[in-house]
Amino acid sequence: MVAGLIVALSLVLAGCGGGASGQQNGGGEPVSGEISIEGSSTVQPITQAAAELFRQENPDARIEIGGAGTSDGFEAFCQGDTQISDASRPIDVAEEVPVCEENGVEFIEIPVAYDGISVVANKQNDWATDVTSEELKTMWEPAAEGEITRWSQVRSEWPDRKLSLYGPGTESGTYEFFNEVIVGNEEEVNRSDYEASEDDNVLVQGVSGDQNALGYFGYSYYVNNRDSLELLAVDGVKPTTDTIRSGEYLLSRPLFIYVSTDALKRNKTVEPFVDFYLSEQNLDRLVEAAKYVTLPAGLAQESRAQYENRTTGTVFTAEGKPNGDDLETALKQSQ
Repeated sequence: MVAGLIVALSLVLAGCGGGASGQQNGGGEPVSGEISIEGSSTVQPITQAAAELFRQENPDARIEIGGAGTSDGFEAFCQGDTQISDASRPIDVAEEVPVCEENGVEFIEIPVAYDGISVVANKQNDWATDVTSEELKTMWEPAAEGEITRWSQVRSEWPDRKLSLYGPGTESGTYEFFNEVIVGNEEEVNRSDYEASEDDNVLVQGVSGDQNALGYFGYSYYVNNRDSLELLAVDGVKPTTDTIRSGEYLLSRPLFIYVSTDALKRNKTVEPFVDFYLSEQNLDRLVEAAKYVTLPAGLAQESRAQYENRTTGTVFTAEGKPNGDDLETALKQSQ
């Protein structure tokens, strides 16, 4: 998927005037050095595309990007092992922020896009076009393990066929967000008798190859594989650019990168790379090419201001909610 993104982005950027701003240092020379990034497989396509384009004009820059999951990403980041962390949920105030503080890792929290976790079935599924949040809970809550194994047990008019579930592993921010919204508690482990993977491409392949499958993962992975997947509405709403950005779609959420302030000061490659990533010229194009949803103009402005002003810390509460009425307000109030 990344290779296709690079071709698409190269064409888009070339059509809009060629090279992008912020990819080189103040003297105009290409930068070199290493950046280590770990975290969300959902955010990974955006960051990977940014890195590949950055390296086109900075071939000596080495940027390693892992997709082990948001929780694993924060673990490495708060230990000081990475300079940037991709995240599909906010940093945990109770568990992860204290580790960062103990290790002297100060960070800037930067929303970069919106995602709508997509609930999908196999393309040959001719019985399910929609699902309710209560039916998803019936499928995925811990009590369903070993008990809810047939489609007909979820909705009586669905066929008496095996229900095969595919979803992210426990280190995934997608897993945690889905559990919080659907099961009702992000700390409660859902049923374990399902096909789990931190690699969303593995989940795509699983669902597309199993007629009895139902799974969930980031919106980009659905859009890039729509020919082999059936998208289900949740509570009557399908994820689209408009329903995700407005929050009408139940499983809408912001996506983030977290940047170490120490790395900005000490690593000569980090600042030009983040400048490139977040620039007004680039960010929306990166997000759109990765098939996610761009931030509204006001939120994008406040997000960029967080970085430019080097505003540190999280704007989220212990419950994972933004301080204030919404994320844009929370960012504005923090500066």
